[in-house]
Amino acid sequence: MAVKQRQAVLSEAQLRFLAENPFVGVLTTLRRDGSPHSTVVWVDVEDGVVSFNTEEGRAKVRHIDDDPRVSLLVLDPSDPYKWVAISGTSDVTTEGAREQIDKLAKKYLGKDEYPWASPDKRRLKVVIRPAHVDSSGFE
Repeated sequence: MAVKQRQAVLSEAQLRFLAENPFVGVLTTLRRDGSPHSTVVWVDVEDGVVSFNTEEGRAKVRHIDDDPRVSLLVLDPSDPYKWVAISGTSDVTTEGAREQIDKLAKKYLGKDEYPWASPDKRRLKVVIRPAHVDSSGFE
């Protein structure tokens, strides 16, 4: 097992790990009272930027609107000692969100389109700006 690494920028190996594997992430946001709220998300990497997709009205979006600090942990389910953890701030946008959820449906479900799209709810893309990156299992 490699020594745990910590930096503010993801390495190429870490980005590949996130981009190429259908491993879900555990996203933690902060409620108004400061207590943590964790939920599972599908993870995307595009041009070295880590993001996830969600639907308008979800608790994580409300939490991010109140406090943009987030933490994302992604681990290899076959090797729990290989993982990447990113903490930082986040930005929410609608730009490219619909295309992203279809891309993620392909990665995680093997489907060309996201099958549970709701016509009355907007999709949102949430970009994570890393302040700290920790990992284990990478050379």
